[in-house]
Amino acid sequence: MKLALFFTRGVSLKIWDEVGSLNREIKPYQRLAKYFDEIFFLTYGNKDDFEYQNFLPGNVKVLPNEWRIPSLIYSFLLPFLYRKELKKADIFKTNQMHGSWAAVIAKFFFQKKLVVRQGYQWSTFAQKEGVKQWKMPIIRFLEKLAYRKANVIIVTSEGDKKYIEEKYNISSERIKYIPNYIDTELFRPLNILIENRICFVGRLEEQKNLFNLIEASSSLGIKLVFFGNGSLKKKLENFAKELKADVEFKGNIPNKNLPKELNKSKLFILPSLYEGCPKVLLEAMSCGLPVIGTNVDGIKEIIKHQENGYLCNTDADSIKKAILEILENKILQKEISQNAKKTIIEKFSLEKILEKELNLYKKL
Repeated sequence: MKLALFFTRGVSLKIWDEVGSLNREIKPYQRLAKYFDEIFFLTYGNKDDFEYQNFLPGNVKVLPNEWRIPSLIYSFLLPFLYRKELKKADIFKTNQMHGSWAAVIAKFFFQKKLVVRQGYQWSTFAQKEGVKQWKMPIIRFLEKLAYRKANVIIVTSEGDKKYIEEKYNISSERIKYIPNYIDTELFRPLNILIENRICFVGRLEEQKNLFNLIEASSSLGIKLVFFGNGSLKKKLENFAKELKADVEFKGNIPNKNLPKELNKSKLFILPSLYEGCPKVLLEAMSCGLPVIGTNVDGIKEIIKHQENGYLCNTDADSIKKAILEILENKILQKEISQNAKKTIIEKFSLEKILEKELNLYKKL
């Protein structure tokens, strides 16, 4: 078998590296490489992406945007610029929905099997993020086109599967639920000193509901540590100063360094307004941390309240109450910690997820 992976529009190996997710994103393909003759990475990076060839097995080939063509135009030209490699591939796969039209065009011309994978529902996220209304019909059309042309659709949440069935009238047999994976060898409990702090990992954007998190923690006498960057960083820093909240902004860190930082924390919290299948939540659970998440799509599929985590509402008072209840109840902490780790091993381990995906490719 030969596989062609179409990167999300605008995304490159260099960007994965800069945001600290390179190791996490390429690990499945490092493992899958032994089952394929060749894997092609069709990225939106320039020639700098060739430098990452050394991180990959010899049969994984990096095919970047050497011509530095603007990403939107390049997404339409890509199937023709790399037609030689795409003709050799047996299966085309998208990494996210945004940019999937490149794979759809390639399928039309080269008649190969198409796997449309999406980690979150593009149209739903776009609407919640306030994308201009004139863009929404275009996004929905591109989603519909990709889903209709796909031989198989991979979703990372049961909610997305139901949405696609109902919204686009797609048969459930063509939609496969394969959640995000966790490397349980990397993300595991470590015997290190736990500090008096709460940990958040993610983009500093409206979706993550971080102003309410800062307000909730401001009077609790515990440090709040943020890992990640985003457009709201300065506003969040100023808000924390106004409330005299103990908040530390650490920026992006490599994914391989995250287990140590998670293990140094008393608990992990993800206070988002909405999610897909949040990897950071799964990684914290794999480390055996007590976790708090808001009772919203994406999170409530993973957390069973007071069993493997704690669910709260998105307002500051509810978040504060959840933090206090976890910190003050040692028995609940222990129970959540044990069940969280068990959940990841049974449902989200890298080995189990790769087995599901490999079986899908073989059937195709």
